Amino acid sequence: MRLNPFPRTGPHPLPWRPLGLMLLALLSLWGGCAQAGQTLRVGTNLWPGYEPLYLAQDIVQPGWDKAIRLVEYPSATEVLRAFRNRAIEAAGLTLDEALLLKQDGVPLRLVLVMDISQGADVIIARPEIPDMAGLRGKRVAVESGALGAYVLTRALELHGLGLDEIDIAHLDVSSHRQAFVSGQVDAVVTFEPVRTQLLNAGGREVFSSREIPGEVVDALVVHEDFLQRQPETVEQLIKGWFQALQLLQQRPDEAAGLIGKRLKLSPREVLDSYAGLYLPSPADNLKLIGGPTPDLLKTLHKLRQLMRERNLLGDDVDLSQLLSADSLPVK
Repeated sequence: MRLNPFPRTGPHPLPWRPLGLMLLALLSLWGGCAQAGQTLRVGTNLWPGYEPLYLAQDIVQPGWDKAIRLVEYPSATEVLRAFRNRAIEAAGLTLDEALLLKQDGVPLRLVLVMDISQGADVIIARPEIPDMAGLRGKRVAVESGALGAYVLTRALELHGLGLDEIDIAHLDVSSHRQAFVSGQVDAVVTFEPVRTQLLNAGGREVFSSREIPGEVVDALVVHEDFLQRQPETVEQLIKGWFQALQLLQQRPDEAAGLIGKRLKLSPREVLDSYAGLYLPSPADNLKLIGGPTPDLLKTLHKLRQLMRERNLLGDDVDLSQLLSADSLPVK
């Protein structure tokens, strides 16, 4: 027979006050454990540089089903909003987006360099437009977030054009292909997998991130309090990331087949898209974000200055506490 530990009548063997204190202590302990076991929600938009996260999920990393949940958003703008509003604990973002969050006072740490764009971010124009100069007076689609504005600004600057010489249409990346194919716009500032789709549709690449080496960098950022509370979960995420990179390197056709299902690209197109990306190893990451003088800090200083000069960033942003290599599998 199951006994009721709290009978409604009659004396209780323990005084109420001590029992109440015990219950409060247990509830407090339970609450702390629940908090410590919080699921790590990671937000991304569709981009080959973030796909190793989903590849790690596909190859069933132990514990991912309980500890980590990947959340895909339709655009980088939505990822930024979700991170700012704490709908997610971590996000794949470009450096310029991370700087915008820092400017807004969001406490975050950059814990992993996921990729460095070496041609995967582009401006694709209609086939009759031969080069950047041909964009004068043309309608150019660009996502309203920071990255699109930054790539467009740098492209125009390098090729002697001004923003007032083109007609800008703000469109989410999910609308880029349709707007281009239907003739609504003459060019788009976009990235993979849309780049490959538009080239297959007859588009011409008139600018790429190869012209601004080291300036378009994607990174994993985490809310600072979550990193302090559950560092082991972040370590688990990053461990899975590098295991996925290993699969991509050792069994590229198998990995590309899995990635292609999400990107809606053939395995060959997936592998071609990675030709425009550099995916740093653990040792490379340690050089980029670890030690007293991390290499990425130089890039961040340069990017911060460029963004301020072009009114893409307002107040000065403190970079001293941004980078953290503590979650990397190498020390």
